[in-house]
Amino acid sequence: MDEVTHNQPELSEVLRVRREKLDALREAGQDPFVITQFKRSHSCNDILTGFEKLEGKHVTLAGRIMSKRIMGKASFSHILDQSGKLQLYVRRDVMGEEPYNAFKKLDIGDIIGAEGEVFKTNAGEISVKTTKITLLSKSLNPLPEKFHGLNDTDLRYRQRYLDLIVNPEVKNTFFARSKIIKTIREYLDNLGYIEVETPILMNSAGGAAARPFITHHNTLDIDMYLRIATELHLKRLIVGGFERVYEIGRIFRNDGMSVKHNPEVTTIELSQAYANVEDMMDLCENLFYHCAKMLHGTGQITYQGTPVDLTPPWPRLAMLDAVKQYTGADFSDCTDEQAREIARGLGLDVSKPQTRGELLYAAFEEFVEDKLTGPVFITGYPVEVSPLAKKMPGCPWLTERFELFITSREMANAFSELNDPDDQRARFMEQAKKRAQGDEEAEMMDEDFLTALEYGMPPTGGMGIGIDRMVMLLTDSASIRDVLLFPTMKPKE
Repeated sequence: MDEVTHNQPELSEVLRVRREKLDALREAGQDPFVITQFKRSHSCNDILTGFEKLEGKHVTLAGRIMSKRIMGKASFSHILDQSGKLQLYVRRDVMGEEPYNAFKKLDIGDIIGAEGEVFKTNAGEISVKTTKITLLSKSLNPLPEKFHGLNDTDLRYRQRYLDLIVNPEVKNTFFARSKIIKTIREYLDNLGYIEVETPILMNSAGGAAARPFITHHNTLDIDMYLRIATELHLKRLIVGGFERVYEIGRIFRNDGMSVKHNPEVTTIELSQAYANVEDMMDLCENLFYHCAKMLHGTGQITYQGTPVDLTPPWPRLAMLDAVKQYTGADFSDCTDEQAREIARGLGLDVSKPQTRGELLYAAFEEFVEDKLTGPVFITGYPVEVSPLAKKMPGCPWLTERFELFITSREMANAFSELNDPDDQRARFMEQAKKRAQGDEEAEMMDEDFLTALEYGMPPTGGMGIGIDRMVMLLTDSASIRDVLLFPTMKPKE
């Protein structure tokens, strides 16, 4: 942080002085914390962008003191609000002796209200010549020194409020995130989709391959799971007669943490009756392109120095062809045993029994994923890793499923939804065997969902998109923690 924090006795002295200032204000009947409201006429940016109309006008604004230069009878200060930073020009002969002295005692970080006249200094900086300053909140902790900034990434994530104060450009990422989510909603609403809400606490965690968080319901005296996906409830709604539904919300996966993984993330999942995986591809590429156009005015962006063109249509590559393209291995027409020999030749672990589909997927993960700068749709996923997707007609070991890859990261997952209750039950039974063998990410049996399918679900296309990774891409953010206001962090000891 700032230089002060490196010297603990000096920091203690700074804290003591600030506390004494607060005590003095309270003794004088000027406790800033009793103020409940301050009405502003303009934001800092309003004044900066509307100077020609506001010059000479009286304005009222508020913000946090970020700098202060005392120059005898006149002083300069910058305040920061959500919209930006603006200079205040404070004169003793304008404000009066006592108010001016009170201003001089204010600290960097204090939040003030200011009234005055808009003008431009001799140096050409748009400013407000203040006539009155009101202390609205006292900062009892010093901000990091401006010169040093807040560069400790661990501290930035733990104390996001400090990050936003000292590095105000960080706000732009979260403004963009809000715009992206708003754009997704508007786009889907215009297509006739209905936004819904489904349970977060669930009796069975299904809809994805992930390890769930477990909690306990005291009144019912049962263990419950935080949802790992919203898919199975969205499909229940399709059974019930909704034809286009989506949910934007948090899901929770008790998996690893990295620059692209956080235990709780935001997704958009949707289901559309009478549609299939091809329809989902069209929707997916148009949705990404639409958000990029909204944010940047073009589908051509740059991510961490690499150009990415989101202009549709995007390439569509079968997993079989992708593995063959990058490794030379052909899994398309072989037995499980022949597939084991192919996998052994690639250097994959074949010490345990695996099917052709499982080995194809292992080869894809090991040799192909990190080469997919994309955008590219990988299609034809093996049935063993796609327990909720319809089998491909004429090729029952593969499914009508795609994953979208951009910058070597999975961005979206979709399929023609499996609506055969008997096939779905058989798939759940296979997943149950894997779970019994120690696979904590295998799907759980969901009897109520199977009952819903038995009432009949129309042909349906479903898709999930990771909002956080989408925001990372569109804001050129290197880590998922850069696009989460409060990422999960290990507690400090």
